[in-house]
Amino acid sequence: MPQRVSYFGPAGTFTEAAALKHDPQAQLLPYPSIAAAAEAVSAGQADEAVVPIENSLEGSVNDTLDLLIHHTSLLIHRELVIPIEHCLLVPPGARESDIRAIYSHPQALGQCRGYLARRFPNAAIVPAMSTAAAAERLAREPDGAAAIATMRAAELYGMQVLDRGIQDNPSNVTRFVVLAHQDSPPTGKDKTSLCFTFGDDRPGLLHAALGEFALRHINLAKVESRPTRQSLGQYIFLLDLAGHRQDPLVSEALLALQRHVSLLKIFGSYPRYEA
Repeated sequence: MPQRVSYFGPAGTFTEAAALKHDPQAQLLPYPSIAAAAEAVSAGQADEAVVPIENSLEGSVNDTLDLLIHHTSLLIHRELVIPIEHCLLVPPGARESDIRAIYSHPQALGQCRGYLARRFPNAAIVPAMSTAAAAERLAREPDGAAAIATMRAAELYGMQVLDRGIQDNPSNVTRFVVLAHQDSPPTGKDKTSLCFTFGDDRPGLLHAALGEFALRHINLAKVESRPTRQSLGQYIFLLDLAGHRQDPLVSEALLALQRHVSLLKIFGSYPRYEA
């Protein structure tokens, strides 16, 4: 029986492409939000969920970070990286001069900001829930409109590709994670993601916490912060580090870290993506 994989849909998004790459034989289940895709796994309606977590141009996907920090006990089981190629879709027969409004997801609009400023400085920019939702809206409201979406979305909704590869940076990629009830066993080429915060605010707290990894020569691949949602000026720190939580040095560092922080949540250990 194929695995049931929920994903942030609908069909035709880059997340669907990541889900297909993760498990081509899976039964794919689209959900309207990142939180809903994860909840499907928690509720037993799916075995795994695929959601975006970071784009090389626009940075972290805040909805996924907030989900991992505050709203789920699911763990990261795997990561995937998908090249992002944005296409400009129009109704069949439409011309560039017809375009007065452009629909797309805010991340896609941000990734094509320079292109839009050069080619369509007077067009109205209209956010959509996803790139596929933008293509679907274009199919319903085609007059004077275009959408930034995928080649697959063009096929699904019968749209014409007016221009392709319109992202401002050719190295545009998005990192996706697979969420499940368990993370992955050690492979020797792993990454661990986690978050922590402090109970008070005094000089040297962050330095001491991060120093536990430096002391053990553990590389930190990513360090960022998010508001705690409790008080202005209080932050949760997020780390990606080299190694598996079961590796002796990593395990030792995590135990030492607990002495410095008031909250520590491990999002999972999983194989590092290698192209």
